[in-house]
Amino acid sequence: MPIVCQVQILGVVPYQEAWDLQNQLAGEVHTGIRPPTLLLLEHPHTYTFGRCGKVENLLWDEAKLADKGIGVHWVDRGGDVTYHGPGQLVGYPLLPLGTPGAHQEPKHLPQADYIGYLRKLEMVIIATLMEFGLRGEQQPGMTGVWIRPGTKSDHVVDDAHPDQRPIKIASIGVKVDARGVSRHGFALNVNPDMSYWEGIIACGLDGYGETSLAELLSPTPDMKTVIERLIYAFGEQFNFKMMIEPL
Repeated sequence: MPIVCQVQILGVVPYQEAWDLQNQLAGEVHTGIRPPTLLLLEHPHTYTFGRCGKVENLLWDEAKLADKGIGVHWVDRGGDVTYHGPGQLVGYPLLPLGTPGAHQEPKHLPQADYIGYLRKLEMVIIATLMEFGLRGEQQPGMTGVWIRPGTKSDHVVDDAHPDQRPIKIASIGVKVDARGVSRHGFALNVNPDMSYWEGIIACGLDGYGETSLAELLSPTPDMKTVIERLIYAFGEQFNFKMMIEPL
């Protein structure tokens, strides 16, 4: 019988507030007083740097950041810099993924399990995109979900562009703590203001572009519909019974 995963749909939440909530709920997941939990939300305009973040990948100065209303946070997930903002669906899974054995140092999940978790998150996004007729892809050596150039708004993939670089539609960066509980997660571009990506070298990958459902589909699916499809895909991929938690 599938394990229950509680879903909280939170709307727009400031980044620090959401980070604090993750830490609180992850503690409850660890002790067993809360089942696995998926937070779904949007953020105000924010740049976040992960553990591999390089300040030179932030292209806008403090005056420009202030003018555009962007907060900057250095956090404990993997990866470099990314953007969060209104119109982007952010998911924070708080899952008990298992703790390492006593013989393992340093204290973290075995590498294969950590990478396997990232791949599952990518498959959740890929399955969600399939519901809208889009073919998302994984890319060897890179994290996230990508769309090949030539994907058209009528859901047809143009195979005349096989050698062009893929375009990222979803970013993923996670942390799994010493108790085996996950933090952070994924960000799927639904209908954000894409100009904010101009202020960073996203994920430290110079020369790779970003896209969104709004750039690929007409009409653009609304956030509620995307959330519904993603919740279903998440349950299928992780074998959870998804239950939306009233706020």
